[in-house]
Amino acid sequence: MKYDFTTIMDRAGKDSIAVDVIPIPGAEIKEGYTRIPMWVADMNFATVPTIQEAIIERTKHPAFGYFRPSDAYYDSIINWQKTRNGVEGLTADAIGYENGVLGCVASAVMAFTAPSEAVLLHSPTYIGFTGTLNNAGRRIVHSDLVRDENGVWRMDYEDMDRKIKENHIHLAIFCNPHNPAGRVWEKEEIEKAMEVYKANDCIVISDEIWSDLILNGNKHTPTQSVSEDAKMRTIAIYAPSKTFNLAGLIGSYHIIYNAYLRDRVDAQARTTHYNSMNVLSMHALIGAYKPEGAQWVDELCEVLSDNVNYAYDYITTHFKGVSLAKPEGTYMLYLDCEEWCKAHNMEMDDLLKAGVAVGVVWQDGRPFHRPYAIRLNLAVPHSLVIEAMDRLDKYVFNA
Repeated sequence: MKYDFTTIMDRAGKDSIAVDVIPIPGAEIKEGYTRIPMWVADMNFATVPTIQEAIIERTKHPAFGYFRPSDAYYDSIINWQKTRNGVEGLTADAIGYENGVLGCVASAVMAFTAPSEAVLLHSPTYIGFTGTLNNAGRRIVHSDLVRDENGVWRMDYEDMDRKIKENHIHLAIFCNPHNPAGRVWEKEEIEKAMEVYKANDCIVISDEIWSDLILNGNKHTPTQSVSEDAKMRTIAIYAPSKTFNLAGLIGSYHIIYNAYLRDRVDAQARTTHYNSMNVLSMHALIGAYKPEGAQWVDELCEVLSDNVNYAYDYITTHFKGVSLAKPEGTYMLYLDCEEWCKAHNMEMDDLLKAGVAVGVVWQDGRPFHRPYAIRLNLAVPHSLVIEAMDRLDKYVFNA
């Protein structure tokens, strides 16, 4: 590989909650155990050097005044979407800057729903969606994903249709790929979902922030690509932040082809005077979306695939009573520990603390809407995945 995904970075004191924060209340790492950060969704890999080069080059000029997004910014997105996702005909007028995916979700929710109106989400549900909708005073209606006979998460289209009708829903949030389930939806699945939304006159917010992080040869299908109707009823949201570990720089973007939807979202976003691009964020995206960035992502996906394959095989072989679906995208595992907890008469809070005690800093998965869940981040060097599985085996699940 050209790029380094094996070095264990020391991020302590470098503005990283991943290594500076333990998210489990009351949990502490016991003396003698190093910290393995496996919770919040950022990566413990050095990003592609072209990003730093682009930022450093811009900082050589000593003025940082008001500016507008450059042609290079839009051209970078258009080229990236074409080469990575096969998107043809994308133009700059369909692209809009967003401070974050959830900021765009909030703008769209405010633009197209009224207070107390219901919005449809799949469950398990990304906690960012939950918080955004609760803060906006909207009502959340869940349609549960179900695992089939092969353990694969599937949408229940009849349940979606029924709940949309019962709750008079006209806005839905679709996560593609899905967080935390890790599903990379197939084209036919997206087509069926979009038919349900079309039949019920639902606008769709499609969160595609994970679209670059696809594992084991799977393929991302943009929601807007499955039909002309999908293209015109969908607000799609992307970002280099998840792909290149740039969350601290801030910067996402929407793709909205429908001028009516776009105007409403833009108008809502302007009301706070907050949704403004940082000039260094713009140059970071331009640096990321270069051929070097594409090669870096390809290599990253190989590393993440190896990590997921190893962890999935280890857990299913060694941790009796712990169930999970094998992710097809993202770098998160979503563990169901119900059978294990009941067999060992252990509460979830105690299980979570036991993992942290041996340095595996993982995330409580219950807020994602499953009562015995843990979310585990595998975007670390492979040696740390091996070490984490060994510790969880010896000191937690088979202690």
